[in-house]
Amino acid sequence: MPRTSGSTRRTVYDELRRRVVSLALPPGSPVSENEIAADLGVSRTPVREAMIMLVQDGLVQVFPKVGSFVTRVDLRRVADSQFVREAVELASLADVPAEPDRVVVGELTVNLARQRVCTDNDEFFQLDEEFHRGLLRLAGHEGTWPAVVAAKAHLDRARRLGLEENRSPEVFAEQHAAVLDALLASGPGAAVPLLRSHLRAVFDDIERVRERSPELFAPSAGRPTRRSVAVWE
Repeated sequence: MPRTSGSTRRTVYDELRRRVVSLALPPGSPVSENEIAADLGVSRTPVREAMIMLVQDGLVQVFPKVGSFVTRVDLRRVADSQFVREAVELASLADVPAEPDRVVVGELTVNLARQRVCTDNDEFFQLDEEFHRGLLRLAGHEGTWPAVVAAKAHLDRARRLGLEENRSPEVFAEQHAAVLDALLASGPGAAVPLLRSHLRAVFDDIERVRERSPELFAPSAGRPTRRSVAVWE
């Protein structure tokens, strides 16, 4: 790992963010600066700085005299993330040309074929990301994708929980296929409601996950308490 302060801090931040969003660090789990520094082979300073950035993102919460924890899933933040993503992706469809780029259409078609046979949730999540980025590319707005990714960290945690809730990601693959088919056959007007419904399906998944595992979600109040180990109230 590079040792330059700024690049090290950013590298640590990117890795910790990836672990949080991918649920490798689950909602509510403790985060130790010492353990992370040892794991990544860096000093505590870039870890501490990266943690501050994660706190600003709302992905880590620090409780004095208790410790630092991955935030539990906050439905308000998920809804805000969803709002941003939906606004960008739905608006972009209007700019898909009547004769879409055949190369991009081909890439999306191959992506869908891979989705239909995929059984690994991590792999499917990446294919899902590539598909939505591809739709933006088809509309000439791929440059907005980094902003979308930055805005949807809270949503992505909920999406991953939703993937774990479903027995198979096949239902999402078919929703993707329906969006692309409608777009190519009938234009944006037909694709927009399908994409909107697909993007909002995460909320139904969240409710099922919350019924089964409420400890993963943020209540109106709550904080961990230091006992022999830190536990959430």
